[in-house]
Amino acid sequence: MIQMKRIAGILTLLMSAAVAPPVTAASSDLVFYNGKVLTVDEHFSIRSALVVRDGRIEAVGADELLERYPQAKRIDLNGRTLMPGFIDTHVHVLGLSHRAIEPAKAKSIAEIQRMVAAKAAELGPGEWIEGLGWDEAVLAEQRVPIRADLDAVAPDNPVVLRRAGGHSAVSNSLALKLAGIDAHTPDPPGGLIEHQPDGELNGIIRERVELVTRLVPRDTPAQMRPTYVRALQRLASLGITTVMDALTTIDDESPERGGIGRGEPPSMWAEGRPTWAVFRSIYAAQSADLPRMICYIAWPGAQRLKAFPYHTGYGDDRLKLGPLGETPYDGGFSGPTVLTKDDYKDQPGFRGTTFMTIDAARQMVQVSASRGWQLGIHAMGDQAIEAMASIYDAELRSHPKRDHRWFLAHFTMLPSAQTLSMMAKNGTWAAAQPNFLYTLGHRYEQTLDGDRLQHINPVQTPLRSGVHMAFGSDNLPNGPMVGLYAAVTRTGRDGKIFGLGEAVSREEAIRLYTEKAAYLAWDENKKGTLEPGKFADMVVLDKDPLTVSPEELLTTQVDMTIIAGRIVYTR
Repeated sequence: MIQMKRIAGILTLLMSAAVAPPVTAASSDLVFYNGKVLTVDEHFSIRSALVVRDGRIEAVGADELLERYPQAKRIDLNGRTLMPGFIDTHVHVLGLSHRAIEPAKAKSIAEIQRMVAAKAAELGPGEWIEGLGWDEAVLAEQRVPIRADLDAVAPDNPVVLRRAGGHSAVSNSLALKLAGIDAHTPDPPGGLIEHQPDGELNGIIRERVELVTRLVPRDTPAQMRPTYVRALQRLASLGITTVMDALTTIDDESPERGGIGRGEPPSMWAEGRPTWAVFRSIYAAQSADLPRMICYIAWPGAQRLKAFPYHTGYGDDRLKLGPLGETPYDGGFSGPTVLTKDDYKDQPGFRGTTFMTIDAARQMVQVSASRGWQLGIHAMGDQAIEAMASIYDAELRSHPKRDHRWFLAHFTMLPSAQTLSMMAKNGTWAAAQPNFLYTLGHRYEQTLDGDRLQHINPVQTPLRSGVHMAFGSDNLPNGPMVGLYAAVTRTGRDGKIFGLGEAVSREEAIRLYTEKAAYLAWDENKKGTLEPGKFADMVVLDKDPLTVSPEELLTTQVDMTIIAGRIVYTR
């Protein structure tokens, strides 16, 4: 039924575009002129003016449009660039609890300590303190924070701080004690508990961070909703007009609709994440000034998914369900625990970890597919990519689908040529994050070497092999300009260049962040390019991303964000 509605909507759009009567000047809303309009259409046409009417693009052309629409409000671009709004295919919309600090803003461990100490003083002894976003690469001490650092400033408060990316966390002694973790605790399935040379805990847990974070008291949905709204508004300020949140849950649905009963734990990997119900309440209450949203749903298990009455496509143009994902098959590089075919550099015998067996992954795919879900499972390492791509392939051969648009989330390492060929043949996409190369370069160098390192975050090779791709950020960082810079230059934050053969042109990078990202969500007839009939979801940049120096991509600013013809952000 949803597919029929989608097809009917597309046909209606096409028919209306074909038979619509001439529009009078008074019916137009806005005219953008005197700039560089990147349409990102089939030919990447460049124009100088654009007209918006009733939230959609009415016309694109030259400045002569000013004469055709004299009553419209005029916005002089003054030579700036107008282009489609960015569509981020992988974001985590994270609220900020009253007990949270923001270690992402810290430039040193000493600064993190000051944040923790201040929060301990604010909350009082015994209260949990949490946070997300520290990155040892930007800390002055050039190391990870450890248990002793936190004990020194908050011995009477349990503290757990997740690293950027969320795949590892550091806890203080009190938090570890409350979690029942000591020097003799064995590594949990899919995770690692780190130790100091003397055998004592250093406070770092890789991947299975929920062993500690599950104990942190959660703010109520009412307390968290305003922080989610602010997080979405921040994404709009970065020029992102559609957000695909990569890990929402169905946990707070009623049990008969797949939710969890009282006393049951939330889904693994969904601890502290917003739910589908929370986002529905936000979008029901808010104006149209937030980015459009598409929600991934974390795998809740076969029985709960079968009870959930909806699937991919349910919703509307402001908020709808996307794929079943990103439920991870392997770990992440911020751990690092990605699953690789060969040993990690300088770690004989270690090749990462998985979070489910092949049989469990196969069941997840089969059940989700039978319920009408698009699939977008997390696979980072080359072995993980090849395993999940093969499971997709087997299911698609057993139950062919005409237009499934399944994808692998992250696709961080380059798989075999055979796997690339298989993905191209059966239409499996890759939803990648080129900005990882900028942010995680030091982790890559610690973990990989040789061709594996030079082909990290591959784009050119998959595209040449016929694999379709789209871009996103996974919050590392959210800013699309970092992703464009990394995709074009293959340069990390420290200036090191990785495998220029995987670089793409600026036009292609922009297309993967707009047109192709729209296609991944069956929205190619509604957004992703600046063409008549599509939503007026746009961004004004202070520089031209096609002509500035590569380094200036990083400093290019969003001057204005427009969603459905409404200016929702100005710098």
